[in-house]
Amino acid sequence: MKLLSSRFALFLFAALIIPCSSAQDATAKTAAPKPTLYSSLPQLSTMKYFGGKLTAMAEDFPDDNYDFKPNHAQLSFAEQLIHGANVINIFVEIGKGERPQLVEPKRSDFKDKAAVVKYVRNAFADGAALIASKGDNGMNDLVVNPWNNQQVRLSELAGFCIDHSGRLNAALVAYYHLAGLVPPESRPKK
Repeated sequence: MKLLSSRFALFLFAALIIPCSSAQDATAKTAAPKPTLYSSLPQLSTMKYFGGKLTAMAEDFPDDNYDFKPNHAQLSFAEQLIHGANVINIFVEIGKGERPQLVEPKRSDFKDKAAVVKYVRNAFADGAALIASKGDNGMNDLVVNPWNNQQVRLSELAGFCIDHSGRLNAALVAYYHLAGLVPPESRPKK
């Protein structure tokens, strides 16, 4: 008897729940789609974070070591900074709807360390300003990734460029160590 009443209760429960879930499914299919959950804030924050780190290293690395390279086949410290800032500038140009300048500036295009520092600082400031101005909706715009000629969302391109900056940061930390120097982030805080 107890088994029969348990089965009846289970049957009654199923009979009440199944029609309710079917009604919810029908309303979900006809309702307007929910807006994207994407937020541009993490990318803005990360752009500023790596911009700050790379600018600090650009300012800190000694002038007489600015053209240091671990071996002749690698880019110098200054060339690495120029390369990283150029990638961010390409992102900005694409985000503004401009044709990106894919030719990378040469080290000789920069008169001195101060010019490289300014180039790095401005690139990351422009990258952050673009993300802030586009907001969530604008970062969902479709653009063409110039490195593989594929359509992507601007947010995806930003993610690629920011990730590139993170890897560049790690490489420049190695340059510090190979040059016998301590990177700013590794120094004791005063």
